[in-house]
Parts: sequence; C-alpha cells; structure tokens
Amino acid sequence: MKKSLMMMLIFMLLASGAATSHAAVRVPASYVAIGDSLAAGQTPNSEIDAGYADMIAQELARQQPVAFYTKDLAFPGFTTQDVLDRITSEEAQDVLKNANIITVSAGANDLLRLVSADPAEGSLSFGQIQVDFALNGARANLEKILAELEQRAPEADVYVMGYYFAYPHARESQKAGTALQLDRLNEILETTAQKNGAEFVPVADGFGDDAVGQVPNAADVHPNLNGYQTMANAFFDVYQKGWTVEDWEVPAAAPVSFEEIQAQQDEESSGEMEGSSAAMNPSRQNAAGLLALKEAIPYS
Repeated sequence: MKKSLMMMLIFMLLASGAATSHAAVRVPASYVAIGDSLAAGQTPNSEIDAGYADMIAQELARQQPVAFYTKDLAFPGFTTQDVLDRITSEEAQDVLKNANIITVSAGANDLLRLVSADPAEGSLSFGQIQVDFALNGARANLEKILAELEQRAPEADVYVMGYYFAYPHARESQKAGTALQLDRLNEILETTAQKNGAEFVPVADGFGDDAVGQVPNAADVHPNLNGYQTMANAFFDVYQKGWTVEDWEVPAAAPVSFEEIQAQQDEESSGEMEGSSAAMNPSRQNAAGLLALKEAIPYS
C-alpha cells in the first residue's frame, strides 16, 4: 500500500513538472515582437497590416491585462544579423528591459534570399553550399540573439517562431528540395531555442505544403490574415492552450503601403523637429528604423 501511494505521489510530481515546463502566463503582459516581415505584418501585396504579433496582442488583451505591446523592433527583410543589430541598438534598450513576453521571427531571410523562384514556371532552385553556409550563420546569430535577450530583457519569456513552407504555388516536383531546407531551418530554430531556455513555436503543420489559401500570391512568400491567424494560434498552443484567435476575431483588412507609412513618419518627424529635437522618439531618427512599424500600443 505504501509503495502504491509513493508511486502515485511520484507520478503526480512528474505530471506537475510537465505541466509547468512551459513559460507561465505573464500578468500584466508587456509584449515585444522582434524580427522580420512576418513580425511586422507584411501582406502578400507588399503592404503592412495586422500580422501574427497584432493578433497575439489582441488575444492577450481579451484574456488578461496587457501593459504594453509593440512591434517597433521588427522590419521587413531583416536577416538574423539585422535582428541582432537591432536589439543591440541604443533605442531598443528601454523597450526590451520592460518586456516580459518576446516573440522572435528570424532566419527565413537568411535562407529564402538564396532561393530562386519563378512563379510563372512554378520552379524553385538554390545552391546547396550557399544554403548550408547561410543556415550555419543563422544558427550562430540566433545563439547571439538569445544571449543578448537574456541580458537585455531579463524578465522576458522568449518565443522563437518557426516558419511555414512559403511556396505552395510551385509545381509538386519542385517543392521537396526547398521544403527540406525550411525543415532544416526549423530544426535549427528549435534546438537553439531549447538550448538557450527559449520556447519554440512550430507553425509549419498549420500550413502544410499546399497552403494557397494562406499564402495566396504566387509571386510573394507572405501570408494573408488567415495565415497570420494560424501563426498566432500556434503561439497560443505554447503560451496557453485553449486561448484562440477565432475567425470572427481576425481584424478586417486595413493595409497601408510603405509610401504611406514613410509619409506619415516624415510628417511626425517634422512636427517633432518643430518642438525639441531632444524629445524625438529615437526610432524616428533612424531611416532604417521601423518603416513598417506601428506605434507602441499600451493597453489598459
């Protein structure tokens, strides 16, 4: 009898440990999204709209108090090196030190810039040696990114976002090779995240290899709102199961062009210059800083 009770106690302790192995819900949430165009919310038509980060922030606000959200450290086209440079910049420090949830999208541009895609032919090609080199570089940079975040955002739980197969319109005979390289990238992201105490968020299964309904433009690798919804829900599968961005909760499309964003930022910068230059938001002084990015949004 004593042995049975002891075994039951051990089982309960193990189960409790498994249940708490993921990062805890952070209340109030201070959420910062960093990374590439997916973190920024780029659309299949080269505009900026609500992305997975915005949907995560929206759902967090529905479920719990949220103190702060920004995707001001994300930018379309960022490689892992760009992300590393961004988070170590002076203007990133106040944002990061106050974060307790951080998502990272980094690595796809290291790889996909080496993939030659012909939408008309449905063909994909790449050089294996160059891809191997790029993936090794992405691994090394992600190690540095996570080490820097541990120092600069000591209160934050970090979630490394995986990637989906970005060429669903390609001919079936062309998909396998590139899909394998994306699988390798996801494996690198997962193992590096685990090694450095971060969480990995797999998204590939939510897309598959034929996700033309989520990646609708054959000439573009970015998802639509439904694709970003899939990514946001993949995050919640890790952060807090049961929390879901439902279809009716997906924001209505409201894309903004890069030209409109730049014009708005130029106007804001001009207004700030008329006041005090010392009072300027540092990101407004950096032409490379946050073309696609919305203001930091506090939630009550």
